[in-house]
Amino acid sequence: MSPLHIHLDTVGGVAGDMFIAAVCAAFPELRAGMLAALQHTGLPHDVQCWFAEHADHALTGLRFLVHDPHDEAHRQAHVRGLHHPHDERAFADIRAALLASGLEPEVKQRAVAIFSLLAEVEGEIHGVPAEQVSFHELGGNDSIADIVGAAYLIAGLPGATWSVSPLPLGRGRVKTAHGMLPVPAPAAARLLQGFDFVDDGVEGERVTPTGAAILKHLGASRGVARAPRRLTRTGHGFGTRTFPELSNVLRALVFERPALQGADDSVALIAFEVDDQSPEDLAIALDHLRAHPGVLDVLQIPAFGKKGRMLAHLQILADPGAAEDVFEACFDETTTLGLRWQVVERRVLARRQKTVQLEGRSVRVKVAERLDTRTAKAESDDLLALSGGRAVREQARRAAEDEGLRRADEEGSRDDG
Repeated sequence: MSPLHIHLDTVGGVAGDMFIAAVCAAFPELRAGMLAALQHTGLPHDVQCWFAEHADHALTGLRFLVHDPHDEAHRQAHVRGLHHPHDERAFADIRAALLASGLEPEVKQRAVAIFSLLAEVEGEIHGVPAEQVSFHELGGNDSIADIVGAAYLIAGLPGATWSVSPLPLGRGRVKTAHGMLPVPAPAAARLLQGFDFVDDGVEGERVTPTGAAILKHLGASRGVARAPRRLTRTGHGFGTRTFPELSNVLRALVFERPALQGADDSVALIAFEVDDQSPEDLAIALDHLRAHPGVLDVLQIPAFGKKGRMLAHLQILADPGAAEDVFEACFDETTTLGLRWQVVERRVLARRQKTVQLEGRSVRVKVAERLDTRTAKAESDDLLALSGGRAVREQARRAAEDEGLRRADEEGSRDDG
């Protein structure tokens, strides 16, 4: 299967049950496995989870439902202002139960990670360590089912990337065990720092803390990726509330990246200008940058800057994980006072290096696999001691191609044998 990209269109908002319903509407083959996994979470045997078809005034889709008979006692006690034993559940106890459950290891890890995000922000809000946090609504069996179900689905889509549209802000207040709180609830607001919001004028809580924790865990990017993709599936997941003239739905748009030639990855693109460093010193600096283990390539372009000054425009491709080290190297090696950077996608052809013998000398040749052919190019440094120019380069190319064909034939013969 081609790599998947799943875009979450937050028409009505995001909650744990909406995420599960949207993903399972798009991937119906995951439903049975997810429901089976929930039986291994340690939930009481009388807690029931199921999917139901749903339609509103505009759309059809799924709802994910959890029936917990303990909820009614909880609600009655809450109405009378009484404490109920199901009101609180310690994060440490939830984590221990999940780790001791019969869930698959990755599902356990993701479920604990999502609960940990919630515990961290709840601890920050109430001024206690995460280990000492006790959940109220978030410790309910329905929240456990939502988080474990989400963890199962994320683990069941390995390699998928995720993005999310701007989130609806919502308006008003929400009733919690801590009293009336503004929306987004404080826990959700902390988790969603850095995400884009839009105020569509619709009242109510639009993004729950559970939904926010799932988005945070996914590392969902903002907006649909710009690289070409093919829309292959859609899914609508409905929430419990209804809004006038608006579907309370989370839409999952599933894209497949076309199976084009080459492999995709990401690189850090770093750019800056230098106009007050001598050419000799800058050349040495760029050689040092090229030798940096996190740098993939360095490009120098002459340009004119302010006051008509001649300057060097520099572009550096680097491993995103080494970006901070490369920033430091740029400031250390050059006179620049600032730089710009971003992470960009790239596609690279499969390539390898061969060594061939020409005129008694070893010559390195870079071989690239293209759509329907193979190209080879000798390293210019290795040709310095050889005479013949173009003819020698052509000999090196042919030698590398001949060696590749011979190896392919040998491998084919072994496979036939």
